[in-house]
Parts: sequence; C-alpha cells; structure tokens
Amino acid sequence: MKCDKAGYVSDKAQYLDAYFWEKIKLYMHLFFCEFCREYVKNNTKLSEAFVRSDLKTMTHNDKQKLKKTLYEEMLKAN
Repeated sequence: MKCDKAGYVSDKAQYLDAYFWEKIKLYMHLFFCEFCREYVKNNTKLSEAFVRSDLKTMTHNDKQKLKKTLYEEMLKAN
C-alpha cells in the first residue's frame, strides 16, 4: 500500500467506513512506515480536539437571517 492510499484508508477507518481488508493492509503499512504512523497519530488528535471542543452550529433559519442582514448592510454601504 502506498502512503497516499494509507492516508485515505486511515481517514475511512476513523469514521468506521473502511473494510476489514483495507484495515489489515493499513496496519501492515503502518508497521513499516513511520511517516504514516505520525499522520494517523496527528489526525486522531485533531479529530479528538474537534469532539472535545463541543462546537455549536447555527440553525438554517439563523444562517438565513444573518445572510439577509449582511446583504442589507452591504446595500446600505453602496
């Protein structure tokens, strides 16, 4: 498995989308490739940080209101 494929499979595995044999090949690749092991480690840390951050998103209606307000303010500026 090449490193670019290993990164792709690693991302899939993180979201539980990788097939069994993909994961086996990935783990074999990670055994030999320090670069990809570091990628997986950093990617896992990043994903965990997003989960811990407890991000909140705007509702669709709030986004539409904000968009309308911004548009109106842009019209006033012209």
